[in-house]
Amino acid sequence: IDLRWNNIGLLGGRALLNCLHSNKTLKRLELAGNNVPSDILKAVEQAMDHNQDRQTILSETQNRAYILSKEVLSLKDEKTKQFLDLMDTIDKQREEIARSGRMSAARVSQLQEALDEQHSIMNSLKAKLQMTEAALALSEQKVHNLGELLNATKEEQTSMAERHFTELQQQKQEGADREGKLLRDLSAASEKNLLLRNQVDELEKKCKVQQDQLFQVKQDLTNTTAELKLRAVQAEERLEMEKRRFKQSLEDMESLRLKEVDHMTQHIEASERSMQDRIQRLEAIRIALEEELSQVKAAALTERGQAEEELIKVRSQARLEEQQRLEHLEEKLRLMTESRDEAQNCCLKQKQMVAEAQAKANQLSLHADGLRRRLEELQQDLNSKEEEKVTEVNKVKVELQEQIGHLQAERTAQEGLREKIAALERQLKALSSNHREALLDKEGEISMLLEKLRMKEADISRMREEEAQRASFLQNAIMAYVQGSPLGAHGSRK
Repeated sequence: IDLRWNNIGLLGGRALLNCLHSNKTLKRLELAGNNVPSDILKAVEQAMDHNQDRQTILSETQNRAYILSKEVLSLKDEKTKQFLDLMDTIDKQREEIARSGRMSAARVSQLQEALDEQHSIMNSLKAKLQMTEAALALSEQKVHNLGELLNATKEEQTSMAERHFTELQQQKQEGADREGKLLRDLSAASEKNLLLRNQVDELEKKCKVQQDQLFQVKQDLTNTTAELKLRAVQAEERLEMEKRRFKQSLEDMESLRLKEVDHMTQHIEASERSMQDRIQRLEAIRIALEEELSQVKAAALTERGQAEEELIKVRSQARLEEQQRLEHLEEKLRLMTESRDEAQNCCLKQKQMVAEAQAKANQLSLHADGLRRRLEELQQDLNSKEEEKVTEVNKVKVELQEQIGHLQAERTAQEGLREKIAALERQLKALSSNHREALLDKEGEISMLLEKLRMKEADISRMREEEAQRASFLQNAIMAYVQGSPLGAHGSRK
């Protein structure tokens, strides 16, 4: 908005200020040539800066939300990939179980073929025995040989049955190992979810601690500003008292001598030099403080950028970053306290100088009886010097006001940081809620997978029981056939 050269005045400027408290979208407002005081103009510029900072913060928060949404989507994709991998492993296990069933069926068919061959051999032997019943003497040797062959076949059958049993046990062990691996993977996933929840809780606690610390820093700043104002008022009162005392001493110093006047002028010049040196020192201190404030602002900006990048990149290193921030804040507070102590020391030194000047004035009042004429000229010089002192005091006041303005700007910056922290907390809460919902969905999926695994385990156990029953039935049939055969009966009779 361009409002230049409209004679708005002080009341209009205040009204605009009051409106800017509620307006957060206006970026630029020009008020040149409207007889508006400089304080109101500065306040309007600060409000414009606040609005610009707010808009930049909003854009940054939108970018962060976009980046976080991308991360959430990537996490979801990874979890879906893991779920698909689990399903692939389950399908592979099913295929392996089917292959093992086929292999067992093939082995059973081979055993049945061997039994059929043995049945055919037994039938041929029976025919031969019927043919050779007349010649028992010759057939006894053949019978012994056939008995040995039967024993060998029995041993081979028993060995084949044992091998089949060991293979079944190995398959059972492999299935149990795979089930254990799956359970371990599930437990590891649950532990990772718990660790993520704990990290989110710790981040929320740290944000609360930082809010408390920022509140304490604000209280300290308000206390320091109040103390500086009180000290400025006290310094003004003391300067007025000193002026009065100097006037009284000048009225009494009319009776001093020429020599003492020369001494007085020398002392005054020395004091003026010392005061000028001290003023220069104070200006150097002020410049150093301004540089420190600029450095602190730059450091705060760099810290903001670092904090934002670190929150986006690595959440696990939030503890170290927060500790570093706390250390930086403590260093800033120490620097501010040191600067305040230096200002207090300078004030004390000025008070000591004033006390020394008062003592010298009292000493000179005793010797100022004969120097009234020349003192009139000196009074003019002193009046000019007093005016210079007043200007110096005004400069000091202006410097104090500038320092107060800097402190207020820092306060506004801290308020912006608080708003940013609140926005980040909201984002963290939203992310935690989304993460919890995702965890609940995954837990449901895991429960469904566990139920499927249980069903598969039951099917595998049924298959194993059926295979064991079939093997037992085959063994019983073979034993019954061997025992019921005439060769077995004949051998038992002998």
